[in-house]
Amino acid sequence: MKAERKENVKNIINWAQEKKAEDIIHLDVKGKSDFTDSIIICHGTAGLHIQAIANNIIQKAKENNIEILSVEGLNNAKWILLDLADIIVHIFDEETRKYYNLDDLYKISPEIKKNIETASDEK
Repeated sequence: MKAERKENVKNIINWAQEKKAEDIIHLDVKGKSDFTDSIIICHGTAGLHIQAIANNIIQKAKENNIEILSVEGLNNAKWILLDLADIIVHIFDEETRKYYNLDDLYKISPEIKKNIETASDEK
């Protein structure tokens, strides 16, 4: 993984942890996805919690000159998507995360499964 992206992934995971995001995973999908190189998935316990996680990541990304291409679902707070160009962040409520099951969708590929890193591995 490119050093700058690796550092950004590590920072984003830390920023999510600052707001007590739960079950954070990182998927390195470089070369296996047409739209991004990294996907970070986590969830919060309630709408305000999910928004707080997203807002913290947005604020810190701006402070660190990480380009934010798009933010979707911020007012919904069941599923917030942050598009940071080569990193996509999905922040769910627990029920929505289980329903869409993106964690397993991306694990289907054996190559991606080998590259799954948890937040503890990123430290």
